[in-house]
Amino acid sequence: MSEELQADFEGGDSGASQVYPAQCSSLRKNGHVVIKGRACKIVEMSTSKTGKHGHAKVHLVGIDLFTGKKYEDICPSTHNMDVPVVKRADYQLIDISDDGFLSLMMESGDLRDDIKIPEGEVGVEIKTKFENGEDLLLTVLSAMGQEMVVATKPNMK
Repeated sequence: MSEELQADFEGGDSGASQVYPAQCSSLRKNGHVVIKGRACKIVEMSTSKTGKHGHAKVHLVGIDLFTGKKYEDICPSTHNMDVPVVKRADYQLIDISDDGFLSLMMESGDLRDDIKIPEGEVGVEIKTKFENGEDLLLTVLSAMGQEMVVATKPNMK
């Protein structure tokens, strides 16, 4: 085999896409959609019938999964929109570093310490319960390369 034809596999990922296309009319309230490049949960949705030769339009209102910011979009019902691949995982809280990073244990026993404590109520709840010695499971939401702790629950062993 000649040198030019050899493949370079250095920078590859798992091949799993971060989004997939879905027809606008198939989206549902409480589902997920990408609006203005952000992964959002659909909180409002309405379809308007248009004139003789136009498409029905779908008006979407979504809340950003990570910032809570509201986004809106209007799309013809027959067009495709990106839907983010959203995953939830529970991790056991082991420690909180001085700079605000969480030390989390996965089910496999591996540790990860690359997620920061979230701002707002959830962050305060985590700190308070951890300082009180409570054993916590943290629910981490991940979509489009972002991750954030969105909920806590007591660890029932």
